[in-house]
Amino acid sequence: MRNAFFYIFLLCLCPALEAQPSDSLVLGYREYLAYVKEFHPVVKQADLVLGLADANLLQSRGGFDPKLEVDYDRKEFSGTEYYDRLNATFKIPTWYGVEFKGQFEQNEGDFLNPERTVPTDGLYSAGISVSVGRGFWINERMATLRKARFFEQQSEADRDLLVNEILFSASEAYFSWLQAYNDLQVFQNFLENARVRFEGVKSSALAGDRAAIDTVEARISLQNRALSLEQAKVKLRNKSLEVSNFIWIGDGIPVELQPDVRPESDPATAVTELLELRDLSMENFALGDHPKLRSLDFKIRGLEVDKQLKINGLLPQIDLEYNFLTETPELIRSFETQEYKGGVRFRMPLFLRKERGALKMAKFKLRDAVLERDYTLISIQNKALALFNELDSFNRQNELISQIVSDYSRMLEAEERKFSFGESSVFLLNSRERALIDARLKGNEVQNKYLMAKAKLFRALAINPLVNP
Repeated sequence: MRNAFFYIFLLCLCPALEAQPSDSLVLGYREYLAYVKEFHPVVKQADLVLGLADANLLQSRGGFDPKLEVDYDRKEFSGTEYYDRLNATFKIPTWYGVEFKGQFEQNEGDFLNPERTVPTDGLYSAGISVSVGRGFWINERMATLRKARFFEQQSEADRDLLVNEILFSASEAYFSWLQAYNDLQVFQNFLENARVRFEGVKSSALAGDRAAIDTVEARISLQNRALSLEQAKVKLRNKSLEVSNFIWIGDGIPVELQPDVRPESDPATAVTELLELRDLSMENFALGDHPKLRSLDFKIRGLEVDKQLKINGLLPQIDLEYNFLTETPELIRSFETQEYKGGVRFRMPLFLRKERGALKMAKFKLRDAVLERDYTLISIQNKALALFNELDSFNRQNELISQIVSDYSRMLEAEERKFSFGESSVFLLNSRERALIDARLKGNEVQNKYLMAKAKLFRALAINPLVNP
């Protein structure tokens, strides 16, 4: 089933996967990264962070929703109606601790509390309540909504970090796959050379032109090349499985790479463009836009709101309430100041130990977040500078290793000519060849480190690129 999905995937990638002369298919880095960003489950999980933030914001806004409350009590026993009470209230909370309230009250009964006595058709009231001490400039509802807004913005930055991390991991797997593929090509080529050499030495030994022991040495070289090739095949299969971890299509359908699919031979230019590293330097990159720093900034702003709330908790709680009373609410003039219900409530802890302790904890949390932000800024800056230095060095290393491979190739060609004239030995020829193999493997390793340095810089700067298939 997974193989069938894979071939469907190949069709979707055309012309991303191009046929090669060897009937192999190339999975380009651009197309690979595009499908990772589009379909990988971790990327979809990152999108859920935004949904969680939206839900949290919606929940916090609920603190300002109008409320309708209805309280109805009735008691009747032995044919006597003790009481029949109805109290309906409509409340509208606002930002600065002010709450508007409309109320209807209708009570009757033989044993009704005198203070609950109202006209037969009921009593209407409309008024306002306000906190003039604790809760006026900031209260729990206001703080929750502010922090939810900051959390929403923080979640966007955290999502960028998650997407950046998965793209980095996917790139790391792709580059390791590329190195394993290039190493395999090296061993395949030299295995064929060793086989041709063995046959030639064997023929010469049979003709009496070479010592028989030379065939043993040539066979040992052939077997070593075959062993190295077999190890390279296992490594390539394992690396292709690692790449398969990042290839998904459609709605949660994993894909396994097939043996005839190979990586792009030189993705350096595509890596620079796709990871948005072209013409990038520390001078033209704004560290303030780094998602990690933005996330910490919004976290700090949320903690500052929490600190303001705790400072407000040191104030006394003074709640004022005033309500106009009327039997005829349809007549605006019936709301008169001499018909009212009002009150004042005062509450103040004597030692404020709970409030002072909460404020100290809020200050410590805020200070901790500020220190974390300062450290993160320096850490990102130094890590990026180190990676820029590495990239400069790898540019020079690539030039050097290319020249070394070229020189070793010339040495091997010269040794092969001498060997054909009988002026060299199988031992010297194998030595030249081993040196060239090591140089080419080293070149593959340097290429991998160069690409990985680009990917690490991409992760250090937490870039979230736009990648299209």
